[in-house]
Amino acid sequence: MATTTNTLPVRGPREGAAALEQGWDEAVVRIEAGRKPPLLGLGELWEYRELVYFLAWRDIKVRYKQTFFGAAWAVMQPVLTMLVFSLFFGKLAGVPSDGAAYPLFTFAALVPWGFFSYGLTQSANSLVAGSNVIKKVYFPRIAIPLATVLSGAVDFVLALALLGVMMAAYGAPLSAKALWLPALFLLAFIASLGAGLWLAALNVHYRDVRYTLPFLAQLWLFATPVAYPSSMIPEPWRTVYGLNPMAGVVEGFRWALLGTGSPPGPMAAVSALAAILAAAGGAAYFRRMERTFADVV
Repeated sequence: MATTTNTLPVRGPREGAAALEQGWDEAVVRIEAGRKPPLLGLGELWEYRELVYFLAWRDIKVRYKQTFFGAAWAVMQPVLTMLVFSLFFGKLAGVPSDGAAYPLFTFAALVPWGFFSYGLTQSANSLVAGSNVIKKVYFPRIAIPLATVLSGAVDFVLALALLGVMMAAYGAPLSAKALWLPALFLLAFIASLGAGLWLAALNVHYRDVRYTLPFLAQLWLFATPVAYPSSMIPEPWRTVYGLNPMAGVVEGFRWALLGTGSPPGPMAAVSALAAILAAAGGAAYFRRMERTFADVV
């Protein structure tokens, strides 16, 4: 006598578990590629929020595992860069600092720049580094570069704390302008994630992208007003200069913490728009190429 199996095709493990709980004998998991994937897939990404957390925590632990100085590297790198800039740009070249002490002027810019630079370079290599996981199990691939950028927030907080100590030493008190810092940090995060998504997706198909990253980061550093003020650039070119999303972030940090420069204006608005457009474009390109990652990586 033949037996009949009560089978329900489902589209994922969550639906499969729910089908079995409802009394179905079998649940055949069907994995389908969406024809028009959403820009970021925020709903699906929210379901995997714990994965993003653990990936970020893993990156933080691996970064300082078996290191002599440990988390001190988070402040040693911007401090050493500040000393070099202070010597060559501040002392020898006499670059102006808008009335602030040049070491403080430079370090206030290096704090957000360090966060952006880390997210840019590390997220670009994140998919290739996580190829074993990508080939074995499904999850929204955007979680990998997102977690990588988020892990840089620890270094940002440590460097910001040191900046607070330096401000106290130089007698630069905080003002209500510091309330702008969360918005400026969010802008730096959007800019870093947007650039990282572009480079991560490109790096899967063109591995020579990783060889251009050091040069790109160095070029972007000098194209950003870290060692010099944006006031050296006359209008209207200063507003055009805001197409570099980190220009508005760096100048905004200095204004919020040191009171130098002018309040967020046209240049900051252009930087914010550039960061949002770059992130949206990077997310769209990443989602379009996502279905090929497991085959190519």
